[in-house]
Amino acid sequence: MVHFADSLTFSGRKVVAAWASLPFPAFPSSSLPDILSAHQQDVPWKLLLSSCREQKVSCCFAQSVVLRGVCREKPSSSLGQQPWTPLHGCESPEEMLQHYLHIHFPGSFSTAHVLQQPCNTPPPFPQFFSPLLTRQGFLQDKALGHSSAGPNRAVQSIPVLAALQTSPVLHKLLSGLWQDLRARNVRRWSSFFTAGVEQDDFLQALEDLKTLSQCYETGFGGGGSEDEADSD
Repeated sequence: MVHFADSLTFSGRKVVAAWASLPFPAFPSSSLPDILSAHQQDVPWKLLLSSCREQKVSCCFAQSVVLRGVCREKPSSSLGQQPWTPLHGCESPEEMLQHYLHIHFPGSFSTAHVLQQPCNTPPPFPQFFSPLLTRQGFLQDKALGHSSAGPNRAVQSIPVLAALQTSPVLHKLLSGLWQDLRARNVRRWSSFFTAGVEQDDFLQALEDLKTLSQCYETGFGGGGSEDEADSD
């Protein structure tokens, strides 16, 4: 995982953020281009950062995205029909996902992988899923009644999207950590330094953390920070 994260970091950046959609929202009969076309306004996955989870992320430096368990059927345009969207004109699932990422994150370095096998969810996997899901983890129009619930109704597998991303959203997380540590009077914690940490080393680590957070400000127009962009 360390080497994988290193492949997504450059220009002094060392931290990546995780994204996930569990399960990935899909209907049983929908193809991959149909599913992605239904989410043109916003990506259907969330950052796994409690402080930034509800924040819309529209830019990143690099990312690697893996989608599994979604229909890999060739789009209908392959049968001689005109493609409905550019996504339907793509030749492979990886190309579809890559094109989708380019639309939402133009100029970013992105890798995309699509696997046919879903994520299995047998016991003791917690059954915290919505009643709108089928046993294969796909969406349905109506929730099943209580009579259909129980062990036989447990979700057996789900389509999943997971990603690692270097994004300016990490500036808020890292700078917040730096500000919190800087405000602490560590001299009051005798056990902190008796463990072998020197005052100069601590101050240098704080400075390195501040420098690292500044690496994630790059990419915003006009040199503004993420907080300034949010206030707009």
